[in-house]
Amino acid sequence: MKINDFKLECYFGRYEFTAPYLLTQSDCESMTTKELLSMEPGAEEEYLNQWLGYTETWGDPELRRLIATLYKDMTADDVLVFHGAQEAIFGYMNVMLGEGDHMIAMYPNYQSAFEVANSVPNCEYSKWYIKDDGTKWVVDFDELEALIKPNTKVIAVNSPNNPTGYTFTNDEIKKLCEICRKHDIYLFSDEVYKGLELDGEKREWMADHYDKCASLGVMSKAYGLAGLRVGWLVSKDHETLEKVVKFKHYMSICDSAPSEFLSKVALKHSDELLERSTEIIRNNLKLVDEFFDRYTNIFEKKPITCGPVAYHKLLIDMPVKEFCQLAVDKKGVLLLPSDIYGMEDQYFRMGYGRKGVPESLAKFEEFLIEEKFV
Repeated sequence: MKINDFKLECYFGRYEFTAPYLLTQSDCESMTTKELLSMEPGAEEEYLNQWLGYTETWGDPELRRLIATLYKDMTADDVLVFHGAQEAIFGYMNVMLGEGDHMIAMYPNYQSAFEVANSVPNCEYSKWYIKDDGTKWVVDFDELEALIKPNTKVIAVNSPNNPTGYTFTNDEIKKLCEICRKHDIYLFSDEVYKGLELDGEKREWMADHYDKCASLGVMSKAYGLAGLRVGWLVSKDHETLEKVVKFKHYMSICDSAPSEFLSKVALKHSDELLERSTEIIRNNLKLVDEFFDRYTNIFEKKPITCGPVAYHKLLIDMPVKEFCQLAVDKKGVLLLPSDIYGMEDQYFRMGYGRKGVPESLAKFEEFLIEEKFV
C-alpha cells in the first residue's frame, strides 16, 4: 500500500527531542519505572522476575480484565491489546475499509483515522468539521447525518478531541450512537483522553452504548505512560475484533511483556494516575488563561472541558506556520500550527499536561516581547 506521510510525526521527528520548551505536547507528565512500581507493594520484585518470552496476541489476560473494568459492561473477552494506539487504528481501518466504501471522520483528527481510507483504491472519506463559533468549538449532528451515504461503513470520532479539546457530553455520546445504530454504521471512537474531565461530567465510554462501536484507549495520553506503548480496542463486536487480531499478526504479533506488566500496575491505580494528570492540567490551565488574558490583541483563546490540549487562534497578520516557526527558531518554544492538520486557518495547538508548561510559557512570553508582538 502507498500512504501519505504522517505530517504530525514528521514535524515532531524534527523538533520533539531538540526544542527545549515543549508547549504543544498531547500527552500528560510521565514518571520513572521506579515511581510506578512503588505504587504497588511487591511490584518491583515481581517486575524483576518478569519472564521475557512471547506474550499472547490478544494481550495478557489480567491486563485485559483490568481494561474491561474501566467500562460499564465489558469483560476480558471484549478487549484486544495493541502495541500502542497507532497500531490499533491502523489495523482497524485496514480491516474495515475496502474498495467502494465511504467513511466519515471528525475533523480535525489524528491523521491515521482517515489516511488509510485515502490509501485504499476507490475508498472515500468525508470530513465532519468541528467548528469555531467565535468562543468555543462545536459540532452539528445534522451536518453529520447529511454526510451519510448508502455505502458509509465507518464514522471515526476523537473525543476529547486532539487538537481542539472539544468533548462530547454524555447526551451527545448517546445521540451519536443512535445515529450510527439508525444507519447501521460502525463507530470508531478514539477516547485516549477519557478520564481527564475538567467540567465535572464524567464521560461514558461509547462502546458501552453501541455494540458496533470500538473504543480506543491507551496508556500514553491520560496516564502519561507513553513509553509503555500499550493501547487497546474494546468492543462487543467480536467478529470485527477477530478480523483485526489477524491483521495484528502482520504487525507486532504480540506486545512487550515488561510493558504489559507495568500497564497492569498502572491500571490498578487508574484513579490515582488520572487525578495526578488532571491536577497538572488544572494548574497549567490557570497560568495559560492568565497569559491569554494579557494578550487578547494577539490570541483568541478557546476553552477546553476535558483533556490536555486546546486549539487557540492567532489574531495577528502573520501566517500561523511562520509564527510557530519563529517561536521555535528564536526561543526553542514548540507549538503545533494548523497546517499540520491540513487547515489554512490561524490556529495552533497547546498542551497543558506536562509539568514544564510554566517554564515553557515564560519563554513564549519572552518571545512575544523580544520580537515586538506586544
